[in-house]
Amino acid sequence: MTGPASALSPADLLGLFGQFLVLSLLAVGGAITTAPEMHRYVVTEHHWITDAQFTASVAIAQAAPGPNVLFVAVIGWNVAGPLGALATMGGIMLPSTALSLWATRWGQARRETRGVRAFTTGMAPLTLGLLLATGWVLAGPAAGHWGTMLLVAATVLVMLRTHLSPMWAVAAGAVVGAAGWA
Repeated sequence: MTGPASALSPADLLGLFGQFLVLSLLAVGGAITTAPEMHRYVVTEHHWITDAQFTASVAIAQAAPGPNVLFVAVIGWNVAGPLGALATMGGIMLPSTALSLWATRWGQARRETRGVRAFTTGMAPLTLGLLLATGWVLAGPAAGHWGTMLLVAATVLVMLRTHLSPMWAVAAGAVVGAAGWA
């Protein structure tokens, strides 16, 4: 296993860049939807970071202010320091940004066509499935902690039944974690 202090070979950095380049094109609903594949690549396949480091990378970046995609840079940093962060962020941002610009302009000009309407309608269930898979991977390390699972279940129930801001769930999670109950 390597870390930020040790550098990956140029071939490994290129592979990391290439993997995130491909994932960028699959990131329907945001980069977080490809977290299970990122996990498979950096944790399961290459053993560059541990399961706990991966989960912590996502949690730290999600808690920080700023764009949702910051977790990709943290994963890259944990894999190979600044060059790893550059490889992962460059890979995840370049194709999706170019494709988004092109597709937005193309779709805006054709927004009333049957094909564009069908495509946008069909993306909703795909995005939901990818988000559920991400939640499954991120909840894995906490599966044995009853307090964490109880908090997750309560959060889902509150979000489905009320119009409360999700920030209350984040605050409750912070209290539970700080108290050591989960």
